[in-house]
Amino acid sequence: MKKSDFLKEIVARKKEKIALSKHELPEEELKERVKSLAPARNFIEAIQKPRQISLIAEIKKASPSRGVIRQDFNVQDIARTYQEAGVQTIAVLTEEDYFQGHLSYLNEVRGITDLPLLRKDFILEPYQIYESRFFGADAVLLISEMLTQDSILQMSQLAAELGLASLVEVHSEKELRKVLKLKNISLIGINNRDLHTLEVDPCTTQKLFTLIPKDKTVVVESGIKSRQDVMFLKILGVSAVLIGEAFMAASDIRRQVEEIMGW
Repeated sequence: MKKSDFLKEIVARKKEKIALSKHELPEEELKERVKSLAPARNFIEAIQKPRQISLIAEIKKASPSRGVIRQDFNVQDIARTYQEAGVQTIAVLTEEDYFQGHLSYLNEVRGITDLPLLRKDFILEPYQIYESRFFGADAVLLISEMLTQDSILQMSQLAAELGLASLVEVHSEKELRKVLKLKNISLIGINNRDLHTLEVDPCTTQKLFTLIPKDKTVVVESGIKSRQDVMFLKILGVSAVLIGEAFMAASDIRRQVEEIMGW
C-alpha cells in the first residue's frame, strides 16, 4: 500500500465494516437501544479549564505509520492508569484494520472510569453516531477531509441530539473555512498529521490556530511529544492536546503523562 493511498483505502474498508455492522445490528434496532441509555457526559466542559491546558489521553495499540506501538496492551489497565494520572478525558481508537482497535473497547473503558470518552474512528454515516452512543462514547471525531459540509452538519446535529459532542478535525485552511461556515460547531481539532501521506508537520497548528475565532474550543492532535510542545500550545491558547503514541510507547504510562503535562 502506498502511503498516499491511506485515506482512500481506509474509507473503502470502513464502508465495508459499516455494511457488516448494519447487518449484525440493524439501524432501527440500534436507535431503539440508544433511547434507554443514561445521559452522556459533558466532553467539552471537561476540557475547558481556564488558564490550563487539558489532556485527551488516547488508547491505541497500533497506527499505520508505526505499526504496533504497545505490545503489552490491556485496555482496562491503560484506562485505570490514565484516570489515576488525572487526565481530563480519554480517546478510544475503535478502528480495527489499521489501529487494531475495537468498538468493545469503549464499553471496557466505561466500566473503569466516569471520564468523558471520545470515539476516534473514521465516521462516514449517521449509523456510526448511534453506534458510538450505544457503546459508551460521549463525543465523536468527525474528519472534515472525509466529509462534505452537509454531512458534517447532519452528523454533528444528530450527535448533539444524542448528547454527544463532535470534535471536528481539520488539517488545512480550506478544511477550516468549510467548518467555520457551520455555526453549530464549537469544538475544532487541528491535526498536524496529513492523512494522505501520514506525515506530521507541527507548523500546521501555528498556521491554522490564528484563523479560529476565540469562542471555539481548540484541540491539537499529532506530533506532541514533550513538555515543551505542550507549553508552546498552552501559551498559544489551545484548550486541549490529544496525545496517544508518546504514552502508548512508554514503559511507564503514568510517569510519561506527568512528565509531558508537567503535573
